[in-house]
Amino acid sequence: MSADSHTDFAQALLAPRAIALVGASGDARKNTARPLRFMRKHGYSGSVYPINATRTEILGERAYPDLTRLPGPVDHVFVMIPGEHIGRVIEESAAAGARVVTIYSDGFAETGPDGQARQQALVTRARELGVRVLGPNSIGTANLHSGGIVSVNAAFEADDLAPGDISMVSQSGSMMGSLLSRAAARGFGFASSVSVGNESDISVGEVVDALVRDPHTKVILLFLETLRQAPILSAALRRAQRAGKPVVAYKLGRSEQGDALAQSHTGALAGNDAAVDAFFRAHGVLRVHHLETLFEIVPLAARYGGVQAAHGGAPRVAVITTTGGGAATVVDNLGMRGLVAAAPPAEFVTHMAQRGLRIRSAPVIDLTLAARPEQYKDLLEQLLIADWCDAVLSVAGSSAQFHPDFAVNPLIQARKPDGKPVVAFLAPEAPASLALLRQQGIAAFRTPESCADALAVLFQRRHDAGHPAQAQQPGTSSIDWPADIPRHGALTEYEAGRIFQALGLPIARSVLADAATLDHDVPYPVVAKVSSRDVPHKTDAGAVRVGIADAGGLRAAVDAMLANVARHAPDAAVDGILVQAMEDRLLELILGYRRDPMVGPTVLLGAGGIAAELNPDFSIRLAPVSEAEARVMIEEVRVTQLIRGYRGLPRGDCDALARAIAAFSRLALLNAVTVAEAEINPLFVRADGVVAVDGLLRVA
Repeated sequence: MSADSHTDFAQALLAPRAIALVGASGDARKNTARPLRFMRKHGYSGSVYPINATRTEILGERAYPDLTRLPGPVDHVFVMIPGEHIGRVIEESAAAGARVVTIYSDGFAETGPDGQARQQALVTRARELGVRVLGPNSIGTANLHSGGIVSVNAAFEADDLAPGDISMVSQSGSMMGSLLSRAAARGFGFASSVSVGNESDISVGEVVDALVRDPHTKVILLFLETLRQAPILSAALRRAQRAGKPVVAYKLGRSEQGDALAQSHTGALAGNDAAVDAFFRAHGVLRVHHLETLFEIVPLAARYGGVQAAHGGAPRVAVITTTGGGAATVVDNLGMRGLVAAAPPAEFVTHMAQRGLRIRSAPVIDLTLAARPEQYKDLLEQLLIADWCDAVLSVAGSSAQFHPDFAVNPLIQARKPDGKPVVAFLAPEAPASLALLRQQGIAAFRTPESCADALAVLFQRRHDAGHPAQAQQPGTSSIDWPADIPRHGALTEYEAGRIFQALGLPIARSVLADAATLDHDVPYPVVAKVSSRDVPHKTDAGAVRVGIADAGGLRAAVDAMLANVARHAPDAAVDGILVQAMEDRLLELILGYRRDPMVGPTVLLGAGGIAAELNPDFSIRLAPVSEAEARVMIEEVRVTQLIRGYRGLPRGDCDALARAIAAFSRLALLNAVTVAEAEINPLFVRADGVVAVDGLLRVA
């Protein structure tokens, strides 16, 4: 799409100059009368054409029987008639010059296969005609600056929906209205809102891209049920980053994993939601866990975007309060989200005493009845330039409700450098103080949970390596896929090992021996495994033996394993016995790869061994990753502390581990085949390198 086409599309979607309302009703009580009423109410100055086959006038406006009778072209058509008539409307919309048709009507993909087929046929025809479809099941769009409310959402009945610089994209029409009303009640103004409905054609990513180009939009909010067309969304989010427009997301569906995850430990460990987290993280999206945080974080996102703890460890928050109990609720939530309520060091206590304010070295600086407003302001300013904390949190008690001069006004008056966030939690219900802080661009929270959520999200580590595509290195994007290894389905461990080795991963010395002769040249003691595509998890099938001392022991172990496999998977085809060298290690890890259905290739590093799923401890990224980002992943897996100098324990070769993670992640770059999932479990980390001792790979 050319730059002009992008501009035309964005204008038709977000700021149409002429709008047709197909199915507009003259009964003011009906949903289908709302768009015209709303545009009158909110001062839309463009052309509005009600379309109704049985009326010549609607709510005082001239009505037209169809789109072919309009006196001029339109940018945007809003359709509110039964689905069976919409095909004709698409044809007429194209003839009328419309670039976007929003379909409020239902009866499409959400009804089943037949509805899906009708929806696809509609979109196909619209594309042929050069028309883009928003919906079906879209509750519409709204532009608060122009008054172009192309929506049936009852939220636009409100009188207090002020224009602002926040825009929202929602996959739920009803929740969009709820969030708009909640935010408006707190004084947040909106630029645009878009309900994507079934997302049959125009995707969330395309709407985000249009909002990046919108001069009124400074912060973009997403309410998501799933991710569709991730590559388009990815490109739009990168453009938002470059434009300095923060994106904040709230996504449902944390618990649903689906059958596709059962194939490997990697899928069971991470799930779809962890992959979505990795996607958001890669693109700088601030994913919040609480609904209210979605808009309460906006002042933080707008001013700070994303920050990091200066010392590289857990973010340290200086907490000052006029209510000890209120502060304790936030401190508790900060701890649960990985932040630390930092006690001022002795030198800072002395420094403040010299300035006339006595404080104690405690995780909460309690000023209840102990300081004047000017001292509160001075303490804030000193904290904001101190090097022992990364953020400042002011917790106000009843003074926020009845005496804002004490704890609220100092927040407004204090000099606030851009590099250190300052936020407020108001323990009582204090709407006037909340509104005052909002007007001054200071993030203020009504609950301790949303306050901690916002700070935790703000400090979440950003990708040092940028977008995954940048992790590709010369000469590593493809390998020669061996002719004797299948290009579809599950591989044996021996075959998977050959692929891993071709990527540059160290593999334990192995020989695939005939089950009858067991000829091999691997020195004893050895590990023996039944090699079969039908037995991916050999431990569960009793198909692994370790520490075999000699040939006699090997024969006995193999006979027992074959009997186990015959009972566990009677139809399994056995192609031999994998005889493998015994390897030593300092730590066992799991290295996993999965092509997630929503976000694409991901790579995972986690605690390994047979108990990996019992106590999940992992880090996940979009694949491929660079060695630099692989080192960040290593630090995020708690168990790796055991090889990073914890209590004097021997150090493992983390450089070799980072190289292995980066090499493994390049499964995403294979040209010959598409790898659905792969896994090395365990990957042994040693003092002088790493070695893969078990693995699987499944080709799509």
